[in-house]
Amino acid sequence: MKAMILAAGLGKRMRPLTDHCPKPLLPVAGKPLIVHHLERLKRAGINEVVINVSYRAEQIISALGDGSAYQMRIHWSQEASPLETGGGIQQALPLLGDALFLLVNGDVWCDYLPSASTLAAGDLAHLVLVDNPAHHPEGDFSLRQGRVSPHGEARFTFAGISLIRPELVAFEPAGAFALAPLLKRAMAEHRVSGEHFAGHWVDVGTPERLAELDRHLQSA
Repeated sequence: MKAMILAAGLGKRMRPLTDHCPKPLLPVAGKPLIVHHLERLKRAGINEVVINVSYRAEQIISALGDGSAYQMRIHWSQEASPLETGGGIQQALPLLGDALFLLVNGDVWCDYLPSASTLAAGDLAHLVLVDNPAHHPEGDFSLRQGRVSPHGEARFTFAGISLIRPELVAFEPAGAFALAPLLKRAMAEHRVSGEHFAGHWVDVGTPERLAELDRHLQSA
């Protein structure tokens, strides 16, 4: 199984830290945030990773190269302007191939990754859900008997970690588009499974949460 890391965002919420450094390269516990992802993926047995880049793409590519420093192969999907989540995945499909893949948001931190066997044959996606953080108390989706729905009262937050089949985005018109509406459409067709992860997870979206994660990892 291959993995894809979404790393093409502008990092607006991270300013001024991202004025001269792209968010994936911001240091956490002595190494760039994205390197934590690469090392975790390698430990999970993943040897090929696709990374989409746009803002300060050259800096990211120069820092990580072909992935040999991490005993893996990195394929780069460059976007002239950000294509959002869905569009970015769609552009990268020739690099990802026809099989299911692991999708990780570049601006989250989590010590868990789902295995490929978690995604059932007829499903288009499997989402990792977490307890709602203070900055997102309303959550995103409900989870009942392993199925994910945009409706329901007991709601969780999407962790930004999922298993995806290429068919979810392959037939959309090319260009910039979000992934969330496609996931909700697949949920309406009962083709999205999920699981609740109760361990440590951080949406590293602001300088304050980045600093909090750094303190957590430094003290571990």
